[in-house]
Parts: sequence; C-alpha cells; structure tokens
Amino acid sequence: MTAVRDQYPVYDELDVFADTGERHAWGVFGADDEIGCVNFLTEDVVAEAATEIRLGRTVNLDLPIGEPKDPFWSSRSAATRTETVNRTSRDDRLDNFYLQGGTQWDALRHHRYRQHGYYGARQDSDVDDRKLLGIDRWAARGIIGRGVLLDVASYMSAQGTTMAVTERFLIDSELMQAVASAQDVDFRHGDIVLVRTGWLDWYQTLSPAERLSRAAEFGADRRALKLPGIDPRVPTVAWIWNHRIAAMATDTPTFDALEFRREDGWAHQRLLALLGLAIGELWDLDQLAVTCRELGRYSFFLTSSPLNLPEGAGSPANAYAIF
Repeated sequence: MTAVRDQYPVYDELDVFADTGERHAWGVFGADDEIGCVNFLTEDVVAEAATEIRLGRTVNLDLPIGEPKDPFWSSRSAATRTETVNRTSRDDRLDNFYLQGGTQWDALRHHRYRQHGYYGARQDSDVDDRKLLGIDRWAARGIIGRGVLLDVASYMSAQGTTMAVTERFLIDSELMQAVASAQDVDFRHGDIVLVRTGWLDWYQTLSPAERLSRAAEFGADRRALKLPGIDPRVPTVAWIWNHRIAAMATDTPTFDALEFRREDGWAHQRLLALLGLAIGELWDLDQLAVTCRELGRYSFFLTSSPLNLPEGAGSPANAYAIF
C-alpha cells in the first residue's frame, strides 16, 4: 500500500518546528483535538473492520495483572492483591498498581516534546489545570478497528536470522513492509499494528534470579538495557503516518529500541508527542502469532478498552483479537 491521499497532509507536508526541524501533526485534526491518530478510526473504518470476524474466535492480548514479574523499572513494582472474605461475599483491592507496569497504552499526556509541550502544544499548566490528554479521551470511544500482526520474530527466523532480544535492533519501515508481504497482508487506513519481537516470551522464561540480576544491572546503568524496537528515524515515522496507522504496540517494555541514540531520535517523541499515535507496550502476542499461523491470516478485529480514568497517563490495554 502506498501513502493514503485523503484530507490530511502527508508527512512531508506537515508543519515544522524551526528550531529543531521536526515535523508535527498538531492542529491537523483540529485545535482542540485530544485523541490524535485515533481519529483515523472513523465509523466506516470500524464497520469495515468488523468484517474480519468470521469464526468468533478470540485471543486475549493482555498479560495477567502482576506480570511481567520482577519489573526492571525501579520506579514501578508489582501490584499486590488483598481479598476480604465475608459470610456471603468476597471483595478485593489492588495496591501499588502501576497502570503502565504491564500490557498498556501510553496516553498523550505521557510524553512531551521539549519546550514545545505535549501533543497539540499543551504545556504542563494546560494538561494539569484543564485536565487534558488523559487516557479517558481514548476510553470514551475505545481503540477499536482492524488489527494487523507483524510477526517479525518468526519472519526473521524463516529468513535464517534469529532476533537478538538482548541487542539493539531497529524495526524499520522496510522490514515491516517485508513482513507484511510475506504474511500476505496489506495495510489499510486506520489499522492497529502489533509488532512481535519475541522479547516478552524470552523475558518470561528467565528465572527470578536472572530477572533480578538484569534489573539491578539496568538500575545501575540505564544504558545496560538493549532490546529491539520500532525505528524512531524519520523515514519510518513518515511511513507510519502516511499509512494512516491509528495505533501501534509491541511485546517489548519500551516500544523504542534501546539503547537510546541521540542521532536516531526517540519514537516516543516523534510518534506519540508529535503525531499523536497511540503506542502500546508489553502486549502478549505469542498466542496471537500461533493463531495467525494456524488460520493463515494476520488481520483480525481488535478491541481495546482503556480505563476511563480522567487525567490518566496510561492504562492497561484490556485488548482482544477476534477472528
């Protein structure tokens, strides 16, 4: 599929910040817009996506609450569950529940672009005082449409190359296009693209001691964590925008490839903050890959219901693929 021609500009026509040369989509969907590329999920797009449901088979795309175990972000720890048992009922609560600690979406208030602000040129005072860009904006309508799995790990294995989950590897537009072609799937306006690297499957197989050792190493040196992720460079960012992708998610904890390299940029800035693309992390894509291979199709209906949390910076994805 080539770049879509519609009422929106292609990437090279977007406005530019004079001081950095970065392009942005602020104002493209209107001055007051708070949902970004989710605007591509129009009623017609969602209705067409529903035709992907042919068997009624569902695949859960969320990790259980509390996983991955032994999170390596020092600022986030696993939730604890407390249950109260009465004579006729039970009740429970979660403590220390980090909404971005497992399978999740980053909201548009999660990341800003330098002094220019959050998506749409909002400064902290706007985001806080006017309660803007929270995850509740996406929750109001859901992130619902046609999903496409790009099983990069399996594609590379078929090419005789193993995805090195402990090394920096950029998944660029050329690779994503090659994977889609090999899977015989095309891209359509408003697609929700899921990218499987195999990182999560690898991490879940580590012993507790190995996970804690890696967490300690990362805590001592933020450059120690290396993993594959979406290419943050301009050609790939332009490809994503020009294909009118509404949202993307990976099975990695950062979406971006690590370690960070200034010369390449940061996908959180270019995609989330500047273009308003919903990005997800730590999605459980292994069973989805098995199902896609079994059925011989890599597109499906996808429904995700973020928490309706005003001012939320992120949320569990609460996502299903339906075939």
